[in-house]
Amino acid sequence: MNLNDYKFTVEERFINYAKIDTESDPNSSSFPSTEKQKDLAKVLVRELIEIGIADAEMDEWGYVYATIHATAGAENVPTVCFCAHMDTAPDCSGKNVLPIVHRNYDGAPIVLPDDNSQVITTERHPYLKSKIGDDIITASGLTLLGADDKAGVACIMDFAHFIVNNPTISHGKIRILFTPDEEVGRGVEHIDMQRLNANYGYTLDGGALGSIEDESFSADAVEVIIHGISAHPGYAKNKLVNALKIASEFIEQLPKDSWSPETTEGREGFVHPTSVSGIMEKVSVKFIIRDHDTAKLVVYEDRLKSLLDQVISKYNGVHAEFKVTEQYRNMKEIIKEVPFVTDYAIEAMKRAGIEPKPVIIRGGTDGSRLSFMGLPCPNIFTGEMGIHSKHEYVSVQDMQKAVKTMVHLVQIWKENA
Repeated sequence: MNLNDYKFTVEERFINYAKIDTESDPNSSSFPSTEKQKDLAKVLVRELIEIGIADAEMDEWGYVYATIHATAGAENVPTVCFCAHMDTAPDCSGKNVLPIVHRNYDGAPIVLPDDNSQVITTERHPYLKSKIGDDIITASGLTLLGADDKAGVACIMDFAHFIVNNPTISHGKIRILFTPDEEVGRGVEHIDMQRLNANYGYTLDGGALGSIEDESFSADAVEVIIHGISAHPGYAKNKLVNALKIASEFIEQLPKDSWSPETTEGREGFVHPTSVSGIMEKVSVKFIIRDHDTAKLVVYEDRLKSLLDQVISKYNGVHAEFKVTEQYRNMKEIIKEVPFVTDYAIEAMKRAGIEPKPVIIRGGTDGSRLSFMGLPCPNIFTGEMGIHSKHEYVSVQDMQKAVKTMVHLVQIWKENA
């Protein structure tokens, strides 16, 4: 079957997946962080088996693995993995999502029916201007949509449906991987790389049509714990040292015109306080540290530690802890050694009639960490936009074009084997 004659299933699949609550929880110590993520995993396993992929399975951690076997004569082609994450961000509710399809979008403001104050406009979302005539899916105004990354899940599922039902298309072995907990930074924590057994990978977790991302932030987390001195407030003179006030003073030292997400762009890094919690005796301040140059993370951390030390030195008997945790590293450090992985994706887009748009990620994906686990893994577009918010939307046609790109991509891997 020619792709131009194919009846895509990506829209219906996406709508069904979006209705399943898979919000992850950054405060949970379990894995996955929420059991409800497995509800979607079970659906995907069932659908993969129905497609004809007999080995589809969910493991104890909630990962979904599946194999599309190589066609005759293509057994020596490197194994390629397509990966997407099932969870949605805890930044905005993912419960009771009501997807709405706006057919043949005309460019007018989209007023979301369950909260008329939520209006998606081309002024606030310039990419939407290029989607006039497309079928746009939004939520109803009370939740996020979940296109991040159920659009990617749906694209992979539709690709699997197409490729299994078109055995004349020659390709190597293909592995499918769906992960939980990407949104809370733990998406690859329990992946069994031997079980996955793939040579190269692609995450389907990108935004605008044609985007191909093989350069991400490098990322650390920092927790500062300030230990004050507690005393009864009625008898606290010359005794009490309030950790809450010290934490406030410390945060106040951060630059207002640089070094933060709200003042940086492109390859500029930042230091970003994300939470403050505690009582007058003990306070925790959490930061995320980001830059595309991994070496700069230590520079930022040393500067942050210096600011902390300057504040703490003013108070007798007070001390602080400074804890650094590595989160992920710039995937470019790995992919630059195998640039053909990106090149093949760019060529696949061209064959699908799409203008490739290499971009850098001011963030990270499962692919960032997978690249350092032995699976070089750039990120391909899905059309997901306005993510982590009630204004999230996705173009059906963008998702269809992602499916087309994947079909061309596996053929290119075969041609170059």
